[in-house]
Amino acid sequence: MFRRHLYRAFTAAAAVVCALATGMSAARGAVTATAGHYVGSLTDGASWVADLPASWNGTVILYSHGFGPLTAADAPDAATQAVLLHLGYALVGSSYSGSSWWALSSAVGDQFASLAAVERITGHPRRVIAWGTSMGGLVSALETQDGRGRIDGTLTTCGLVAGALSLNNYQLDGEYALNELLDPSQQIQLVRYASAGQASAAAAALAAIVSKAQATAPGRARIALGAALLNEPVWYSGATAPAPTDYAAQEQQQADEISQYLLPFIMSARYQIELAADGNSSFTKGVNYGGILSRSSFRPEVEALYRAAGLSLPADLATLTRHADITADPQAVAALARTSMVTGRLAVPELDIHTIYDQLVPVEQENWYRQRVTRAGSAPDLRQAYVDATGHCNFQPAGYIAALNALEHRLNTSRWGDATQPDALNAAAAGTGLGAFDPYVRFTPPSLVNARA
Repeated sequence: MFRRHLYRAFTAAAAVVCALATGMSAARGAVTATAGHYVGSLTDGASWVADLPASWNGTVILYSHGFGPLTAADAPDAATQAVLLHLGYALVGSSYSGSSWWALSSAVGDQFASLAAVERITGHPRRVIAWGTSMGGLVSALETQDGRGRIDGTLTTCGLVAGALSLNNYQLDGEYALNELLDPSQQIQLVRYASAGQASAAAAALAAIVSKAQATAPGRARIALGAALLNEPVWYSGATAPAPTDYAAQEQQQADEISQYLLPFIMSARYQIELAADGNSSFTKGVNYGGILSRSSFRPEVEALYRAAGLSLPADLATLTRHADITADPQAVAALARTSMVTGRLAVPELDIHTIYDQLVPVEQENWYRQRVTRAGSAPDLRQAYVDATGHCNFQPAGYIAALNALEHRLNTSRWGDATQPDALNAAAAGTGLGAFDPYVRFTPPSLVNARA
């Protein structure tokens, strides 16, 4: 619903695109490969799909799709796929394999196996770039760790780079707070779902509680607290974000996104993650919720709305801490730690791009990831860039190509230079002639304060 692909008529921009192709890739020489659409299967049951351009520039993009049905894809959307093929890139991606949509135990292996299958058609490429979207951004980040000799660089877009353990814990914090503070008499099951239907029913029940609570000042204050624990942005719909101190408008945006969009998605997704992990990996027991909020960038909004409602914020935080009793299953924690968390060690250069107001993968994940990469000693190989837009994975082809261009600059020169600065990215996006795009801006993401990975 958020992916506003404002791609202008492709044929009208062909001349500009051809010029960009010459500057970025074709100068490295042509490689002969038969153009067309290819499909295949792997020994573990995964499928793969590839598209080869009429004039290959020698670079393969290894695309990792996001959370959802295990269907092979080799680009984030049709418009971007068309641009990439016209620029001469070969594209390949796998479906992943397994019984769960959270297919992290197989995804990296399936991606590299799909790459090998396509290389039997194309021959050895001059360059391979890993590109992942959402959950696929976590897949591509894992490829960055293990890909030396197989990939040359990585582009993650709206990537779930803080990993599954972080994701499950902060989502559970918010869900628990909304249930406990808005309607504690209705104890909604938040973990250990026996079926997808059970997860969907729990999500519908909690969303209804949030919608009802929005009618009162105490309800709105407590929704703001739940939203803060979820790291939910304050812009969901409308032409512009609410003003920085318009806390009432910010909370309304959060209430809408939580009840209409977020809870139905993430609580249903939890079932799939639990299926993959063989249990629940998240916990509330022992968590100090006052400590979490004290470090949150959303604290001013929460405090203002609690004052307006005449509620005691310390009392509610104490209630959350006192009643928290959800524990994790050790085998599930171990499974996700093994398959779905990054080390921060980068074997190749990586560029991450993220919208500032991302409802499903909050931009705070990028802060956590940078800290992880810095501790691992790989900070020089990482760059992050931010787009002033609302929505998950809400990028346009021009913005994508600008980021890809910046990564290719690093691979060609061994230096990032200013290529990932907002002005340079915006100039590159405008220069593609591919239509309107949301601008890159200077931004430092807040901390992901309740990650307990």
